[in-house]
Amino acid sequence: MNISITMAIVFLIGIIMIALEDMIKINKAAVSVTMCIVLWIMLLMNVEAIFLMGTPEMIETFWKAYPAEMSTYSNHEIASAYLSQTIVSSFGDVSSTLFFVLASMAIVEVLDSHGSFEVITRSIKARRKRTLIWIVSAITFFLSALLGNLATVIIVIAILRKLITEAGERLPFSCLCVIAANAGGSFSPIGDVTTLLLWTGGDVTAIHQITHIILPALAMVCIPALLVSFSFKKDETFSRLELTNENIHPQYASPTFQSVLLGIGLLSLVLVPVFQSSLKVPPYMSVLLGLCVLWIITDIKAAISNDPNAGKMKVSRLFSHLDLSTILFFLGVLMSVEALKQVGVLTSLANSLNAAIPEPKAIAVLLGCCSSVLDNVALVAATMGMYPLAESGTFMPDSPFWTLLAYCAVTGGSILIIGSASGVTVMGLEKVKFGYYLKKFSPLALLGYFVGVAIFLLF
Repeated sequence: MNISITMAIVFLIGIIMIALEDMIKINKAAVSVTMCIVLWIMLLMNVEAIFLMGTPEMIETFWKAYPAEMSTYSNHEIASAYLSQTIVSSFGDVSSTLFFVLASMAIVEVLDSHGSFEVITRSIKARRKRTLIWIVSAITFFLSALLGNLATVIIVIAILRKLITEAGERLPFSCLCVIAANAGGSFSPIGDVTTLLLWTGGDVTAIHQITHIILPALAMVCIPALLVSFSFKKDETFSRLELTNENIHPQYASPTFQSVLLGIGLLSLVLVPVFQSSLKVPPYMSVLLGLCVLWIITDIKAAISNDPNAGKMKVSRLFSHLDLSTILFFLGVLMSVEALKQVGVLTSLANSLNAAIPEPKAIAVLLGCCSSVLDNVALVAATMGMYPLAESGTFMPDSPFWTLLAYCAVTGGSILIIGSASGVTVMGLEKVKFGYYLKKFSPLALLGYFVGVAIFLLF
């Protein structure tokens, strides 16, 4: 069997197993990394044939990088050198994304462990359900743009649990958080891993993405929020709404100190696009700088305090709380896509897709719908491999295709609760049944999704 077809089948099997994680009971990170290793081993075993399959431009670029050495190499040695360079280059590109995600997760963990998000909880005074729907949606929407949609839903669910003790009354708010978090993550270059990939890959710029997607994203969250609010009576309040505090934070974490940490953490994330555009600082370096500032401040505060448990709150201890399986999952998916690029699978798929659907914007909308059942990171990474950036035309930077894809790939995950990491997380935390979300919220998400697409195409 042709190596390209075989690798495509391996990738497809891996993606299906990832989508069926809850059914097969195998962690998607394990599947992702295994898929990545198998694909690269297949490349190594067929290195010479694959090198000869490469485009003339690809081979010419490699020859220019090693002009003096090529004359003494055999064909197999040349191909092996090419693949070694490709692995190192691909891993370098992928690592920059992984370090950004890891540092962002660490910032959220530092803020959460010191009770900084209590600042938001204490500021919520609403008692009416309609009012709280809009407050929670707004907080989730804008917080997601800074912290990422996955971290945001975890934080907002914790806030809701402190406000609404009755699980049944909390359910509509929790489901709406999934839609709001994904909508907020779509208009920010750091709001979701897929938008981060598009931004760091040069497909969209930060300012362009924010200004062109903010209105569709607002429609995506406002329409479901409006319809959910109408499901409550005008002055309907909660049977029990009170602020509970179950978490134990360091003694030195006063409300003022919590506010300072929250301000530093959010500011460090807000400034990431600013530093990248003005100073050309890579995004992962900017977010690592913010983490280090928090690290230094909290270590100093812990050292001068009399709290016997202060050592447990040091950042070096908090690293053990980070979800490394998520990082490994992203590593496996992104490196798998890099492997597929080498055999031309993605190019062939792009040609077939273009022949079936000539309109690029329709492709973006279709991929968004696919993200309701397939992982959007894999979809977007594969799409970037299918359609390389061009200097002009449909696939140039900031083109309508890439911009619409940023919106569709993230918000499309809200159509089904299993379509995004944030949805799966809420499903586990709040025990949301698939059928409940499908009946009550999938139609709202689908309506908001297509209204957002219409607004994008209109403006």
